[in-house]
Amino acid sequence: MRCYQEITLIPNADINRHFLWSKTFQQIHLGLVEIQDAQKRVPIGLSFPEYKMDEKFGILGSKLRLFATDESALTRFDAASRLSRLSDYVHCTGIRPVPSTVKGYAVYQREQPKTGRERLARRYAKRHNLDYETAFNGKVELCAKYDNATECERMLMSYSEMPYKTITTPFIRLKSLSSGNMFCLWIKKKEIENSLNGIFTTYGLSSAASVPEF
Repeated sequence: MRCYQEITLIPNADINRHFLWSKTFQQIHLGLVEIQDAQKRVPIGLSFPEYKMDEKFGILGSKLRLFATDESALTRFDAASRLSRLSDYVHCTGIRPVPSTVKGYAVYQREQPKTGRERLARRYAKRHNLDYETAFNGKVELCAKYDNATECERMLMSYSEMPYKTITTPFIRLKSLSSGNMFCLWIKKKEIENSLNGIFTTYGLSSAASVPEF
């Protein structure tokens, strides 16, 4: 990655940061969908330079960086134009070269928690052609593990009765382009020492490709 562009969110009394992240990232995602190739590869990767994580919660901060191997990819993407409707709340820099000295590298990837009871209920509803409320509150056969048991115990239980597990990974709420439903895009960061090449998705994330940190 040789060049980048930085976007800063500027929330105020009329609009909070979470809402602004949703609106901003939705436009970035739409743009990445448009420029993907036939193999669904995207030439732009994203980073969150103010990303922080602790035991209780994680935050994305207020900055987003777009990286590419050459300036033409970012020029063609034209982030400022895509975010023009949010110009009062978003500042977009010009395209800059990545500094010759960086702190390291990071992989930003999508995390899909498997223990969220609402998410499990939605999946169950889809598989069994049920509405969400029925799937969430109705009794279904679930597998539960206790302490250090190696096998699970099967029991009738509703998803609404499952213990709620707090997910500390930061997320952005987005609207699905296929179904129109809202969902959480959980974003996990992994710091690494060396640069890794790979494929970015239409969210600008990757399970393998890295972006520079500085």
